[in-house]
Amino acid sequence: MSTAGLFDELWDRYDEWYERNRVIAESEARLVESLVRRRPVVEVGVGTGWFASRVSAEAGVDPSVGMLRVARRRLPGSLLVVGVGERLPLRSGVFGTVFIVVTICFADDPEALLRESRRVLMPGGELVACIVPAESPWGRLYMELGRRGHPFYSRARFVTVEWLVSAVEGVGLAVEGVYGTLRAPPGLVEGVEEPGVYEPGMGFACVRAVRSGV
Repeated sequence: MSTAGLFDELWDRYDEWYERNRVIAESEARLVESLVRRRPVVEVGVGTGWFASRVSAEAGVDPSVGMLRVARRRLPGSLLVVGVGERLPLRSGVFGTVFIVVTICFADDPEALLRESRRVLMPGGELVACIVPAESPWGRLYMELGRRGHPFYSRARFVTVEWLVSAVEGVGLAVEGVYGTLRAPPGLVEGVEEPGVYEPGMGFACVRAVRSGV
């Protein structure tokens, strides 16, 4: 992931987002918590460990050393390793859940990241892949901020829910469902939302899929 240097340089600005946007972040976290079910858990693109700490992930991978230093404080005792999603430095077939929160939008090769995620899942293991849908009001807002030069959004390649479902199925995983939150558009969020089945327009969507076979 070629954005590692950016996140190393601006890790503190990235982490402050969760404090400035607590209601939004809490809604997203509740959705992730509701979908991460099987152990052990690894987050690909663990960043500063905000989501991983909410589900007590046993492991995390990220290319940014600066981010991992912060994650270490949130995840004492977890395995945190430097690496990219396209070439995970993890053994095959050992994780019950792999989860990915928006990292797909920053990956050099999203399909390779998904293939690697499938590789490290045990049979019956689950992938939870979350995005800000490009077709949502939130996605359109972030893309516009990116065009204006926002350091993170300008480097992201936002994708649609349809694309993500197709990509997940394309690596041999069976999609169990699509779930979402942030029904209210930007500027109109009044409180923390409970997760539910994805509806068009939601600002945060997660595809949950299962690895079958051996």
